Amino acid sequence: MKKIINDPADVVVEALRGLAAAHSGILRVVEDPALVVRTDAPVDGKVAVISGGGSGHEPLHGGFVGPGMLDAAVPGAVFTSPTPDAVQAAVEATTSAAGALLIVKNYTGDVLNFETAAELAGAEGTEVRSVVIDDDVAVADSTFTAGRRGVGGTVLLEKIAGAAAERRYSLDDVEAVARRVIGQVRSIGVALTPPTVPHAGEPSFTLADDEIEFGIGIHGEPGRERIPAEPADQLVARMLAAITEDLPFERGDRVLLFTNSMGGTPQVELYLAHGIAERLLAEQGITVERRLVGPYITSLEMQGISLTLLKLDDELVELWDSWVNTPALRWGV
Repeated sequence: MKKIINDPADVVVEALRGLAAAHSGILRVVEDPALVVRTDAPVDGKVAVISGGGSGHEPLHGGFVGPGMLDAAVPGAVFTSPTPDAVQAAVEATTSAAGALLIVKNYTGDVLNFETAAELAGAEGTEVRSVVIDDDVAVADSTFTAGRRGVGGTVLLEKIAGAAAERRYSLDDVEAVARRVIGQVRSIGVALTPPTVPHAGEPSFTLADDEIEFGIGIHGEPGRERIPAEPADQLVARMLAAITEDLPFERGDRVLLFTNSMGGTPQVELYLAHGIAERLLAEQGITVERRLVGPYITSLEMQGISLTLLKLDDELVELWDSWVNTPALRWGV
């Protein structure tokens, strides 16, 4: 294993120190329990939007903390859920009388620990709601979940819910927008190579040079099937078909297309895939009205991409376009 680390046990805390050093004007970091919190939290009259999960998927979630998006992120160890007390500490650090919304990816540990934290905070008089995102169409259940996994749609959900909260939507309304996004977003990913978790020291799985894992999760868990490597046109068409047939997306729909690197795929391949996806959607009469391209929800150094489609309406477009100032997403400021 070759990685730019000191001790595998210290990877997360040392990375958080670097995040704080690079973006001290936007966020602050707490080490015990590990939290990333926007510097001006709690904000009076504003719903706190909080998310988190195992590390190794950066910039998700810590890179999305800041005005216009998350009030706090709760990072666990690499590919490991944060504990309930850490989530509860994030609620206490960021929540005003307006309450808090927890955005939870559908992984069994995350769901259990965030729900426990919400109950603990509620018992102390804080109004906390939770939404669970499960946008991955690859498999009905996985080794990490009961039901579909939460993947790329999480990025879009955090942005839109964060914008709604920044506009002082009530907790009921922020939750309603979040649930609408969850109902209208779908994703799928592929892997060309595995990731290596620092404390494991070896690849999470093996793939032959001429094989692709189709429908991969973000922890190296198995996908829908293992297929022979194929040209980009054919692979992107296969990925889009899995998504568009699921909701389904139909001629006349307006969508946000998110093309994501799993960490090890270079920009040249990412934009190549994005261009194919835009062309294929146009041929189906689906209008790509907004787009996002880059490494925003990763799996360490795994090579591969994911595609996410969100069905848009006027309000979701407005919230997506709303200003944001975080380490990983910044516009309108």
